[in-house]
Amino acid sequence: MKKKSNFKRFLLLWVGELVSGVGGGLTSFGLGVYVFQQTGSAADMALVTLLAFLPTLLLSVPAGVLADRYDRRLLMMVGDGCSAVGILFILFCMLNGGASLTEICIGVTISSVFSSLLEPSYRATVTDLLDAEEYSRASGMVSLAGSARYLISPILAGALLTVADIRLLLILDICTFFLTVICTGVVRKGLEAKAREEQEPFFASLKIGWQAVTENRGVFLLIVLASAMTCFMGTFQILAEPLILDFADSATLGIGETVSAGGMLVSGLFLGARGIKKDYVKILSASLTVAGIAMIIFGLKENIWLICAAGFLFFAMLPFANNCLDFLVRTNIADELQGRAWGFIGFLSQIGYVVAYGLAGVLADGIGERLQIGVGRGAAVIIMASGVLLGIIALAVYPIKAVRKLENGMPKAVEGSIT
Repeated sequence: MKKKSNFKRFLLLWVGELVSGVGGGLTSFGLGVYVFQQTGSAADMALVTLLAFLPTLLLSVPAGVLADRYDRRLLMMVGDGCSAVGILFILFCMLNGGASLTEICIGVTISSVFSSLLEPSYRATVTDLLDAEEYSRASGMVSLAGSARYLISPILAGALLTVADIRLLLILDICTFFLTVICTGVVRKGLEAKAREEQEPFFASLKIGWQAVTENRGVFLLIVLASAMTCFMGTFQILAEPLILDFADSATLGIGETVSAGGMLVSGLFLGARGIKKDYVKILSASLTVAGIAMIIFGLKENIWLICAAGFLFFAMLPFANNCLDFLVRTNIADELQGRAWGFIGFLSQIGYVVAYGLAGVLADGIGERLQIGVGRGAAVIIMASGVLLGIIALAVYPIKAVRKLENGMPKAVEGSIT
């Protein structure tokens, strides 16, 4: 059976992840508003985001090894289903008088631990299902599904919070886990798991995965550059909410986030239909440069229309950058190493988010207090500075020869030979 015939299965899997993204976005938005209203601190908001992200990052490498040793679809079902436990814990606390910051942190950490099983298995499953010619199109659709938490969730959550409280958002998120697991189960039933001929020791598998991403200098440089980029983009994502909440309400925030994420919808639809055929490095550099400019504009003024326009431009660039990064890396790593490789790639490339989530909120609070300009304008200063640095790094990508050579892909004669 040709891989191309599996595109319908990919679509079903994609629908499940789309629904999961919407549900996760409801919880993320609701908890952000709840924490900011309770504490008025950007640092506390950032702490919740950090703990929702850090376990997934730290466990991504062993999760990648598991994705190459066991049934990837089963791992996705376990990760998706069990991550509901953390949300249930927060809901239980809410139903019994309200959740403290500590309880929220515990809940999101539990959810993140189980979610760590998802990403490497999902990425590797895309490779299992599709041909190389379909990767670009699929990457655009994956970016589109990822945008749901920014496009659909904020305006929906903002509207729901005007008639209900955060508990409704948590209940809706928990319900989405069931549909996601069902979709993955259907895909698993119609697709045989690949037999794993090698059963090398766990740490030997880790070593092989590390070699897969480091032996190719271009791949490794791209991952290091991606880590720096995610630091600045993470700063934007974590500080956009306190910037807007400092002068507007949660409904305005929801509308602003949805309009901004509309840029991701537009470019995601374009890439899902057309894909990118060439000049991946050039497009990567250009899209991230424009994203940096958008960040600078975003922080200039407390004007929701200017903020929405800049946010739209920023999010419109992300699918192009993600598409190019995904293609350049995916086509230069052997199929049988994809799970382990994506575990390391996810870990290394997203370290920047940890730095951003750990420092951005503290810096925004500190600048706002020292300059007596408030948390929102302190966040704006950090966002604009990050935009400048992101633009500089983006422009530095294109001249690197080792990165540009990745556009040729892995030579057929050596594909699968990394050991």
